[in-house]
Amino acid sequence: MQIISLAALSDNYVFLLHDSKKNIAAVVDPADSQLVLQQLAQLKAELVAIFNTHHHHDHVGGNQQLIQQFPQVVVYGGVEDRGRIPGQQVFLQDGDRIQFSDRTAEVFFVPGHTRAHIAYYFPPTTADETGELFCGDTIFSGGCGRLFEGTPTQMVDSLTKLRNLPDNTRVWCAHEYTLGNLRFALTVDGENPDLQRRFAEVTAMRQHQKPTVPSVLGIEKLTNPFLRWDQPSLQLAAKSSDPVQTFARLRAMKDQF
Repeated sequence: MQIISLAALSDNYVFLLHDSKKNIAAVVDPADSQLVLQQLAQLKAELVAIFNTHHHHDHVGGNQQLIQQFPQVVVYGGVEDRGRIPGQQVFLQDGDRIQFSDRTAEVFFVPGHTRAHIAYYFPPTTADETGELFCGDTIFSGGCGRLFEGTPTQMVDSLTKLRNLPDNTRVWCAHEYTLGNLRFALTVDGENPDLQRRFAEVTAMRQHQKPTVPSVLGIEKLTNPFLRWDQPSLQLAAKSSDPVQTFARLRAMKDQF
């Protein structure tokens, strides 16, 4: 399974999954149908699945046109998003499994950013493969999504599920927000040497217009404040020893950053 990252809109990423042997493809959160259609034409591949993480327009905006071009495509989303994702046919719950190419993904119900958000995790099947996590707007590289419909408790529970995945898991988040996220992280975890090194690396990457996605979960655990609510340095910054309150205060600080 090849993963092709397509930069869309102002800062979105759309991910095309390609099986070159069967010449089929699936797309995760198609914000822009034209980008997807152009890539499919280049690959001469048939689109067989749309994997949506949540209902926001910058994640489902391309659904309808892709359905028109590929009437047999199957549209997946969370069961709680019923009626909110254009063309949705499959209504997924936590623990469900779906297959594309030679890989099987586990579905995680991860409310917080929205009440219905899901993530797709493809575990490795061989020693030389990595796990692939398509997490929409739940984890960002260096950050997490705003809480539009969920609560801090829900988001901490959701992030805990994803944080428990293997460190070498690649994190395919849906926006190029890394540099701004790390600027905030330094204000609450500035003595963290891993964070300092990462900020320097990401600054150089963005100066050369290089993408910072995918990230790696092990790096996120060391540098992303929204996965570190149980660390003393972050609890000190949030003035709380309670994990959920620490997360909530950090998220409120980021909202105002």
